[in-house]
Amino acid sequence: MPKRIKIFDTTLRDGEQTPGVNLNIQEKLEIARQLEKLGVDVIEAGFAIASPGDFEAVKAVSENIKNVTIASLCRAVEKDIDRAWEAVKEAQSPRIHTFIATSDIHLKYKLKMTEEEVLERAVAMVKYSKKYCSDVEFSAEDASRTRLEFLIKIVEEVIKAGATVVNIPDTVGYTTPTEYGNMIKSIMENVSNIDKAEISVHCHNDLGLAVANSLAAVLNGATQVECTINGLGERAGNASVEEIIMGIDTRKDFYKIEHKIDTTQIYRSSKLVSSLTGITVQPNKAIVGANAFAHESGIHQHGVLSEKSTYEIMRPESIGLGQNRMVLGKLSGRHAFEERLKEMGYTTLTPEGIQQAFEKFKSLADKKKVVLDRDIEALVEEKVSEVPEIFELESYQITSGNKSVATSTISLKRNDNIITEAATGDGPVDAAFNAIERAVGISFTLEDYSLKAVTEGKDALGEVTVRISKDGKLFVGRGVSTDIIESGVRAYLNAINRAISEIGELASEG
Repeated sequence: MPKRIKIFDTTLRDGEQTPGVNLNIQEKLEIARQLEKLGVDVIEAGFAIASPGDFEAVKAVSENIKNVTIASLCRAVEKDIDRAWEAVKEAQSPRIHTFIATSDIHLKYKLKMTEEEVLERAVAMVKYSKKYCSDVEFSAEDASRTRLEFLIKIVEEVIKAGATVVNIPDTVGYTTPTEYGNMIKSIMENVSNIDKAEISVHCHNDLGLAVANSLAAVLNGATQVECTINGLGERAGNASVEEIIMGIDTRKDFYKIEHKIDTTQIYRSSKLVSSLTGITVQPNKAIVGANAFAHESGIHQHGVLSEKSTYEIMRPESIGLGQNRMVLGKLSGRHAFEERLKEMGYTTLTPEGIQQAFEKFKSLADKKKVVLDRDIEALVEEKVSEVPEIFELESYQITSGNKSVATSTISLKRNDNIITEAATGDGPVDAAFNAIERAVGISFTLEDYSLKAVTEGKDALGEVTVRISKDGKLFVGRGVSTDIIESGVRAYLNAINRAISEIGELASEG
């Protein structure tokens, strides 16, 4: 069993493949900075050849994040590898991560190649990658459904070719802990040069076993685990970073494994990713869900009040979930606000960013008696998710009632020009969205609208997340306010600005 496990975070690559998630470069950089503070060993920043935007995001992460290995995924194809290297070459510690499928079902129906052809391609592309980069990871896609003898052979050959890490993924979440653990054990025992490479695992959660399978692999010799914040990813997602780490941490007596993760950054990382992706964490999610440290049963409450360990196997503080230490309100000054930001982990904000957040805080404090940590998180993360304001909200007015047609008048500012439009709709939100579309001059399809209270009470901030689509492409917008209608208006406008910014960029490239 390894003495230390490495954490390979693929939130920015596999996590962004979650349906409905579309992060811009600024948001990816913010997440990457938080992952660096969390202490992950590797950040897979994207799939460089997938799009110009993905390439630029990988490149930006490579240039700005210096204390973590930065990887880009690429198929076992020369042009993919060329593009991956262009994206990561400025990283302090770059890695090329190339893959090809190895299971019979993928060979027959997807690749239409023989095992010999796949082996030849894998070896050739690892060698090709090595001309650029000393750190090369090879993944045998769908390894858990691959014939074991062939898998052992290809692992041995790619290590001979220079692979420093070999990934054995459960790509479709098909395997079980016992089966997967035995597979890793067989590889460790039968690959003659296994000591010359790290063995990595990447498990999907289709059967709800991603974390269990990953930990079974670690018990049998895997030295790197590939996972995502909040378990984001394709289909049912990936093994989640927080569950892997706290599983190892809480049961040190069983695993006896070290890691370099700062667990007090787990909650902050989860909140940031949830906020920027628009994917809400379910309340009963292990480790970071709202109910993870909540006790409603009278028996449980009595036990916890007597001795926390009766029903809490982890301390909330261990993941960075603590109580407010300072009450902030309308009389609080910038210094106190800035100190609170630092305590909450926001250490990379620029002076301009702090000032803008402070102004929003003061505005909110006029409406609320006490501003809580979660309010501040919402304000700061709204700033992170901002895009160029092509259209700015100048004003809005809405009339609505159970016996009248909802009507909205919206004024938007663009290039010092004020555009005012009115529209009706099935309720105040629909009317507002229709008026915005008339003012902008572009129609979108509203795919999803979600509203949640950031904190408790009548004066709580309302956080709205919307997903809109245009020509098959999804865009996410977010807005916060104590007025839920204003939250929706700001979220819709945020999504439209994002859409126009990206569509315009694509048009100029075409």
